[in-house]
Amino acid sequence: MDKENNEVFNLFRIRRTVLQLLKDRNYLVFNSKDDLNMSRIDFEFKYVKNYKVVREKMEIKRPLWNSLDKKILVVFIEKEKSGTMIGVKLIRKYCERMKQDQLSNLVIVLHAKLTSHAKQAIDTINSSGDKIEYFNESELIINITHHTLVPKHEILSLEESKCLFKRYYIKETQLPKIQKKDPISRYFGIQKNQIVRIIRPSENSGRYITYRRCII
Repeated sequence: MDKENNEVFNLFRIRRTVLQLLKDRNYLVFNSKDDLNMSRIDFEFKYVKNYKVVREKMEIKRPLWNSLDKKILVVFIEKEKSGTMIGVKLIRKYCERMKQDQLSNLVIVLHAKLTSHAKQAIDTINSSGDKIEYFNESELIINITHHTLVPKHEILSLEESKCLFKRYYIKETQLPKIQKKDPISRYFGIQKNQIVRIIRPSENSGRYITYRRCII
């Protein structure tokens, strides 16, 4: 029973982190008891059956605030019944779902590891631009951006980036780098060559601002 309770509690926290992630990416998320501020009791009532979380029911589909035709789907998937890992069959299933529902992006939250073929399939799909992201459940139990040691990160628009280069007479290649696989990059979905503003508290000036360019 303790194991089941731990799983329920962890998935309750993971769902909340996912909604925070979507909100930070400017997707439509509300601070309501039915959405971001859902209680654990309501979570169990909605998603738990026979002491087990039904991950399929947890899926989240949201549009961007400023572009409602662009939608993202978040799915929570377990390993296939016949194996211990998540295979390419499930990936293809959700790729078809993306086409049918005209989704721009897909986030997969994994209860088990992906097979090498599944990873290859995702890489092939993403070769022309990231459409599918995946996280292990353990990566989302805690929201890393809420840690006291993590400074505030903001992604600059293309126009803001141009103004930055013009203001400081620099090229984008002169900026310090942040890798695409960095946990912060993955949380915000930062793309290659996007510029990130990092704001840290400073005793002298109140805040200290630096910029980084995302690289693969």
